[in-house]
Amino acid sequence: MRGLARWLPQSLFGRLVLVLAGGLLVAQLLSAAINLAERDRLLVAAGGMQQAQRIADVVKLLDSLAPAERARIAAVMNVPPLVVTLHDAPAPAASGEAPRALMFTALLRASLGAEREVRVETGPVPAGAPWPPGPGPGRHHMMMGAGAGAGGGPPGPVLRTQVQLGDGSWARFDTQLRPSASTPPWRLALTLAILLFAVLLLAYVAVRWVTRPLHVLADAADALGHDIHRPPLPEDGPTEIRRAAQAFNSMQQRLVRFIEDRTRVFAAMSHDLKTPITRMRLRAELLEDDEQRQRFEADLREMETMVTQTLEFMRGMGGTEARQDVDINALLESLQSDNEAMGREVRLEGQARAAYPARVSLLRRCLANLVDNAVLYGERATVQVDDGADALVIRVLDEGPGIPAAELEKVFEPFYRLEQSRSRATGGTGLGLAIARNVAHMHGGEIALRNREVRGLEAILTLPRALR
Repeated sequence: MRGLARWLPQSLFGRLVLVLAGGLLVAQLLSAAINLAERDRLLVAAGGMQQAQRIADVVKLLDSLAPAERARIAAVMNVPPLVVTLHDAPAPAASGEAPRALMFTALLRASLGAEREVRVETGPVPAGAPWPPGPGPGRHHMMMGAGAGAGGGPPGPVLRTQVQLGDGSWARFDTQLRPSASTPPWRLALTLAILLFAVLLLAYVAVRWVTRPLHVLADAADALGHDIHRPPLPEDGPTEIRRAAQAFNSMQQRLVRFIEDRTRVFAAMSHDLKTPITRMRLRAELLEDDEQRQRFEADLREMETMVTQTLEFMRGMGGTEARQDVDINALLESLQSDNEAMGREVRLEGQARAAYPARVSLLRRCLANLVDNAVLYGERATVQVDDGADALVIRVLDEGPGIPAAELEKVFEPFYRLEQSRSRATGGTGLGLAIARNVAHMHGGEIALRNREVRGLEAILTLPRALR
């Protein structure tokens, strides 16, 4: 079953079209087979009825004549394709009763009466038959439904009918049957082909019409992960589609309210925490023990940093800032200048070929976090820019110890740190990479980390040029 599923279309559209087309094709083939069988039955019945009536008339005529006159009349009627001969006894059966022979027997008994002895069988053309295959059936052949195939084809089988006359003698009628039609019924095939094409076209339009809203809904759900404030879906179309669009828009509104409420809560917390932190800092300055005062001040700075970065993380998830064209080269040069002013070494390689539509403050925060990690843990940072037609790729390389392979994804989790200390100089707060990836996702991009072959870590920021 799994092997079969591998060959099936992967999309709902393809599977619906396959089911409809397959079912329609099977139905058309069965219908064609039934029509052809019924056509052959009707042709045999029509031709056999005429032939049975003619034989019945001849039998009645022979019954009314004297033996000498009967032989003369039989010789006159002995003209292919109906060969009439008189015999004292019936010939032995050469073959079984085929369905065609049974049908002809029933027709003949209906004309002669059930009490008349009748024997009917079919067989091949006997040697020395008086009707060699000719170029085609004549008028008499067509009337009797007999004769060789058109165009000089092979002769059909022989229908041998033996009827007992009133005086006990037997009259034998040998008739060459029309061979089964080998030429396909082009008119029927053309009709079925037109019907198949029309239904397939309608099925394609109907399935496309039904599945298109699903594509729109999937694209909207994918875009929602990059921009929570994207325009709502149009609530039109069939009832089911309208309900799905309404549910999606309602979900989007609830998510926006949830994120905004959470951001306001953290903003209020940060505001409320700043007051006691400020009071504690003033009280710490009154301490006479310099060592204790420095420890208090370090703890207070760390608390303030954690509050500030947590607030930045929550604001980054909101993404209410509008996009604008950003000069990536100027942005990176600004970051380089800021880091050099702090005594850090940051090198730039490559250039962006065009501006990038971004939320400038968030993108700057993303790049600053990557550069900060590279400088703090890898001594220096190298920023490489590779601008292509499909994506803008910015790599931030450092020369630090790198990260264990099992931790490359975990470091993107909020508040996750490789070091257990809460020192800003070593462990940080664990939000820098989480904020950076969050900003990348808002721009439809991605951030990945990988260890360099020689030494150090490489952070790869990929921003698509074709924005969704």
